[in-house]
Amino acid sequence: MSRSVELLKKRYLKNIKENPDLFIGIELEFPIVNLDGKATDGEVVKDLFRYLPSVLGFTIEKVDDFGNPIQLLDPVSQDTILFEVAYTTIEFAFGKAESIQEVEERFNFYMATIQNKLGEANHAIVGCGIHPNWDKNENCSVSYPRYQMLMAYLNLSRNVTKSDLHHFPEYGAFICGSQVQLDVSKSNYLRVINAFTQIEAAKAFLFANSEFSGEDWDTKISRDIFWEESMHGIYPENVGVNARLFKDENDFFDYLDHSAIFTAERDGQTYYFYPIQARDYLATPEIQAFTLNGDEVLIHPQEEDFQTHRSYQYQDLTTRGTVEFRSVCTQPLDRTFASAAFHLGLLAHLDKLEAYLRTAPFFTTAGRDYKLLRRQFSKKQLTDEEEAAVLEFSKDLLTLAEEGLEKRDKQEMVYLEPLKKELGL
Repeated sequence: MSRSVELLKKRYLKNIKENPDLFIGIELEFPIVNLDGKATDGEVVKDLFRYLPSVLGFTIEKVDDFGNPIQLLDPVSQDTILFEVAYTTIEFAFGKAESIQEVEERFNFYMATIQNKLGEANHAIVGCGIHPNWDKNENCSVSYPRYQMLMAYLNLSRNVTKSDLHHFPEYGAFICGSQVQLDVSKSNYLRVINAFTQIEAAKAFLFANSEFSGEDWDTKISRDIFWEESMHGIYPENVGVNARLFKDENDFFDYLDHSAIFTAERDGQTYYFYPIQARDYLATPEIQAFTLNGDEVLIHPQEEDFQTHRSYQYQDLTTRGTVEFRSVCTQPLDRTFASAAFHLGLLAHLDKLEAYLRTAPFFTTAGRDYKLLRRQFSKKQLTDEEEAAVLEFSKDLLTLAEEGLEKRDKQEMVYLEPLKKELGL
């Protein structure tokens, strides 16, 4: 086994339990919008973060370079409210919960407080996968090293002659997603990743919510293009839908070994550089890196740099013993928890899901190029045949998800209602 694979295994398998309890981790990102149609006022949102600790009982966990609070933590629930990349996007990262209702209850309480406060300045949180006023906002990062590094790294695309990268490296400041993390075990994590890779076409159909006005892209999920045709997607294994199903653990880690390392820390300083695949990283004699000010420095690869490795696959094995599902756009506010319920129900019914996917009629006609299917079924117009096929597929999956939630017996089926209604179930 190569040293890079050894380091990746150590990082990603360390916290996976044999038989974990199934907890739910939900992360929701939302645009903060100026209802006058102008740019989001930075002072309004910074003021919000100064106000929230006193009314919600949160502590200030991180501040930006100017002392403004940018991450707040509730010591009891472990919920975090933070800026995600830019001051125009708010994220709720909830502490692990046993049921969706627990999360929804706290979310509704936070939202009422926040919407009320934002409303005083004619601002609001909205349920969109792209910031509606992306073209008016500054789209610069929060003044904090991790976000500054990410934005500067994405900006390297301006110097890459590879012509198929898009021209919006600042996209991190205006795309929003809805993520859910679910506990997996040593024996099922690969099964989970493989099963969910196969249903991306249905998820594209059910959850698309990020059409982009800045380009004539034939997709309702511009987030995919932003991710895949940016610096994150230079190596296709680094981002998006997995190109294949994995035979075993070694196959999976071989794939991960092709993902990218692009940042390192030395003496408290954060550096970034053109992406290097994990498998080549340690053998690279020296790296031409950049400081956050853009100065060039030479650094040497270290094994510790694997500690900050992160790939951006849509079924992402995390360092917490969970799989994170990352391919869903932020949803309209009235169906905020539909995606979490969908994933949770299917995971609770994994055996049934796998059995169904083996013979699903959808693949007979559509084929099994899962990356391609996701692109195909997020198009703005589908043919009648495509629509009929993906509708049937989505209905079957929704039924399985509902059965899985019934089996859990926590009354979470209610969160699937908006999807069922839309599909006429």
